[in-house]
Amino acid sequence: METKLADFIADTPAGQEAEAILRRCVHCGFCTATCPTYQILGDELDGPRGRIYLIKQMLEGAQTSRETMRHLDQCLTCRNCETTCPSGVQYGRLVDIGREVVEQRVSRPMMQTFTRTLLREGLTSPWFAPAFRLGQSVRGLLPKVLASKLPQVRPIGVLPQTAHHARQVMALKGCVQPTMVPTIDAAMTRVLDRLGIGVITPSAGGCCGAIRHHLADGQGALQDARRNIDAWWPLIAENRVEAIVVNASGCGVMVKDYGHLLADDPAYADKARRVSDLAKDPIELIEPMLSQLQDQLAQAQRDGVADSPTSGKRVAYHPPCTQQHGLKIRGAVERVLQALGASCLPVADSHLCCGSAGTYSVLQPALSAELKARKVAALTANEPQVILSANVGCITHLESGSDTPVRHWLEWLDERLQSAAAPRSAH
Repeated sequence: METKLADFIADTPAGQEAEAILRRCVHCGFCTATCPTYQILGDELDGPRGRIYLIKQMLEGAQTSRETMRHLDQCLTCRNCETTCPSGVQYGRLVDIGREVVEQRVSRPMMQTFTRTLLREGLTSPWFAPAFRLGQSVRGLLPKVLASKLPQVRPIGVLPQTAHHARQVMALKGCVQPTMVPTIDAAMTRVLDRLGIGVITPSAGGCCGAIRHHLADGQGALQDARRNIDAWWPLIAENRVEAIVVNASGCGVMVKDYGHLLADDPAYADKARRVSDLAKDPIELIEPMLSQLQDQLAQAQRDGVADSPTSGKRVAYHPPCTQQHGLKIRGAVERVLQALGASCLPVADSHLCCGSAGTYSVLQPALSAELKARKVAALTANEPQVILSANVGCITHLESGSDTPVRHWLEWLDERLQSAAAPRSAH
């Protein structure tokens, strides 16, 4: 795509990156066929190709309006189009650049500005946890749409003492997940403990930066990244951890991107690259050690330990967009689940987004609700006993629209392994 950027951005790192991405696009339209918002709205400007044109015009100096802002806002950043694109167009990076530019050049309606500020500051604030607990205490009095955002918190169970393990990994302190679904971190700690891997969670740090990043607050996202690198660096510099394990795939994509986002920061570029290299999805540690878990289960059966109903459950797995299109991890979780006793049911259009997309479900409720309804219908078509996923946003979003329980796949695996470790009941 021939491009001539305007002076305001032409010689900036963002402009140079955008121009390189734009020049790869050949207008083929393959991306349109797999874009969730285009499938619903049928508008070329609500598909990747149309949004690319809008961003190109804006970066070339054309007058920018709230219409451009609206079409970019309605993008889920699911990156399904990147998986489809035969030319390797990095659409996700391009739309991030476009959103930052449109945010600078177009004023938002006051209510939109208020809502986005509340999400950006509220979800990443230390006050989120007490506010969430307060909301849960009056959940029955809240409007249904708000109550659906407040899942019931389940007990985390007993945590193992993992400091004695020779192998150690680091986990994120995080922001939303430890408050809303604390069982995920607990499940991961127990599963890795069974593999001889200890989990260290630094008390400092916080949000990975994804919330600010996708709300077009690029500088705020970089500050989050720098704060986390500072918090994690002592463990990394002393070689005390072999990996940074991120069990929310949305956060995993963000941490993996630190090296790119901070490439032009001389004080953080090298550290950020090291952090990105260390960042792993849990499945990247667990799948290579699958035989060890299988051996534990086989030994339990030989010892006469009663098998939990968990092992025979019919499960439907929803791979988050951030896992399959961002991290490029496809099929690994399903392979592990099946090897450990799950019956993974086929799910139509598993490549499509569920409509959660971080704060999207709040900012674009109608589109998000339609995508959720379609995804729940696909996931429940074969009557699973549980729906599994790998990202807290997808889990809470789907849970609000499904009568079938929705859990993180690590929670299923943890329960499966705990059942094998439990002593047989006396008869």
